[in-house]
Amino acid sequence: MTVELDALIGGDAIIPSLRANSKKQVLQELSEAAATLTGIGERQIFETVAQRERLGSTGVGNGIAIPHGKLAGLDRMTGVFAKLAKPVDFDALDDQPVDLVFLLLAPEGAGADHLKALSKVARFLRNADVVAKLRSSHDVDTIHELIRAAPPHAA
Repeated sequence: MTVELDALIGGDAIIPSLRANSKKQVLQELSEAAATLTGIGERQIFETVAQRERLGSTGVGNGIAIPHGKLAGLDRMTGVFAKLAKPVDFDALDDQPVDLVFLLLAPEGAGADHLKALSKVARFLRNADVVAKLRSSHDVDTIHELIRAAPPHAA
């Protein structure tokens, strides 16, 4: 099964200017948005991603974080993208604050599909051109178009 980015992130899953002062606050806000999209409790989502974060930061460097987790009761992979109003410390690998966050949630039994989707998100966010455009975009439609325009195999 191939998961395309635009299938993971709908326009209703993009937060163009998230105001948060800490990593915990970012995860709480993203969990709240994901709860609305999935019907799964915000607390359950937050606990899942926070638990994963405790294993090691999902701040991958270059101001980007990809928090993720697997949830019981989730029927399909779901993503939420947020551009932060101001960067926050995310304990990232390169010690740089994070301003682009892509939350990825997968069904409990997703197995390799979860890793494929994670890899796809990481490749998409490694493209310096795309990242620069995401950082300069201020509205949902522009950000959504960038995600939709991601080439299926390169993203």
